[in-house]
Amino acid sequence: MTVNELIKSLSLVPVTLPDGDREVEGVYIGDLLSWVMGRAQSGNAWVTIMSNLNIVAVATLADVSCIILAEGVTLDEQVKRTAESKDVNILSTDKTAFEVASALAGLGL
Repeated sequence: MTVNELIKSLSLVPVTLPDGDREVEGVYIGDLLSWVMGRAQSGNAWVTIMSNLNIVAVATLADVSCIILAEGVTLDEQVKRTAESKDVNILSTDKTAFEVASALAGLGL
């Protein structure tokens, strides 16, 4: 499944979408950045409520396919610009992390 297909399937809102054709190959959920950096797998969709600039660095290091911001979390413009410049897909939803996880599991991820 691609990031674009994920957006449609779960009614996610693209915040930055430089590579919507990137394949999503699993899911990682976590907010402790050092933990995510060491445990998320390449191609994972990463579900978090973190919104600071460091999420872009962690997403790049872990090579995740996208970041899904749960619970209506928003980004400031600097984070958006940095994510776009680093080709990091960021999506948003008002759903809780649990609701997003359940929906992703329902898609077989």
